[in-house]
Amino acid sequence: MQAAIIFVFVVGYLAIAFEHPIRINKTASALLTGVLCWALYALSTEHIDEMGVQLNEHLSQIASILFFLLGAMTIVELVDAYHGFRVITDRIQTKNPVKLLWLICWVTFFLSAILDNLTTSIVMISLIRKLVPNKDMRMFFAGMIVIAANAGGAWTPIGDVTTTMLWIGGQISTVNIIQMLFIPSVICMLVPLLYLTFTLKGTLGEAQSKAEEGGYGAEKIKGGTTMLMVGVGALIFVPIFKTITHLPPFLGMMMGLGVLWVVSEMINPHADEALRKPYTASGALQRIDTSSVLFFLGILLAVSALESMEVLHHFAVWLDTTVGSQAVIVTLIGILSAVIDNVPLVAASMGMYSLEAYPTDHFIWEYLAYCAGTGGSILIIGSAAGVAVMGMEKIDFIWYLKRVSLIAMLGYFSGCGAYLLIYRFMH
Repeated sequence: MQAAIIFVFVVGYLAIAFEHPIRINKTASALLTGVLCWALYALSTEHIDEMGVQLNEHLSQIASILFFLLGAMTIVELVDAYHGFRVITDRIQTKNPVKLLWLICWVTFFLSAILDNLTTSIVMISLIRKLVPNKDMRMFFAGMIVIAANAGGAWTPIGDVTTTMLWIGGQISTVNIIQMLFIPSVICMLVPLLYLTFTLKGTLGEAQSKAEEGGYGAEKIKGGTTMLMVGVGALIFVPIFKTITHLPPFLGMMMGLGVLWVVSEMINPHADEALRKPYTASGALQRIDTSSVLFFLGILLAVSALESMEVLHHFAVWLDTTVGSQAVIVTLIGILSAVIDNVPLVAASMGMYSLEAYPTDHFIWEYLAYCAGTGGSILIIGSAAGVAVMGMEKIDFIWYLKRVSLIAMLGYFSGCGAYLLIYRFMH
């Protein structure tokens, strides 16, 4: 039966990886994989009560991640509804392509550390549509936004879902991960950026008129600055809340969402209910990407089934005896995340290596946070940010492979080298 469960997991994994060719949404594949793995495990064991206890333990951990993500996504969606991010983006005025590229990359890098790489990519693509009308030039900007967003999301516990998973699981701590990964993440972005600084040719193109822009450049909405300040403050407060209270991070996120919800209700309290709905938290909850949350549920359920059966533990032992070097293993996981979604890769790694053997802030967790977070930039389908940018800008997979993948890989390996040097110096 164990072989059957592994087979179901592998088939489900392949269905997720080849979501576009087979035209089946990865959420459906993940949910089926997760439920089937546990169903087969239940049919194969005689200790049903023990299995039920294991499932409940895993479910509590999974629920912590899902509630955290729901809260974060709602906060960001609510701020965006008030055009709060325009407070930042409207201040970018330069017409020099290289200067603008540097400015866009640094804003993306730090914004994704506070928000998350997916949301930041969407915000920045919306911005460059206004600033870079030239389609050919804009595609290079879009490629660098993917690299900068993934690099920026890797070094904070709330910037990338994989880093968030490691943080909630107790594998990393807030201050340590920022100290250890900030420089490698900066280098991961700087290497491709420096290359494009000397090779980027062309102009930004002629700007559209205000009437043609519509959408993102449209009217200002009351309360945007307030919502941005409260929303970002709520996100930054989550690690502080965890440090002070030692409670799970999702409670801090829910507290932040509650405060922002109250603030949103106090803006234009006498306006018509139908007009106010898009700017309320209930409206934001309807717009968030619920399918992504269910995808995480499915894949984490599948991985937890393998963990309960100790399949992942045996695989970790095999890797250690076959490959030997933990640095090489984690580096390969990062490269693999360019092809296969990094969420199940990190979930599997968390199941392969126990906290007893590898305590909080161990080398393997820090390096995994960097590699899984930034390795996805090598291919445009390798990260949520890349897939979002691909859809928004209609970037061809082959174009990205030819023009961006190599410099993204150089940035990835440069950051790897930087982290290994820093770790050796610190220890």
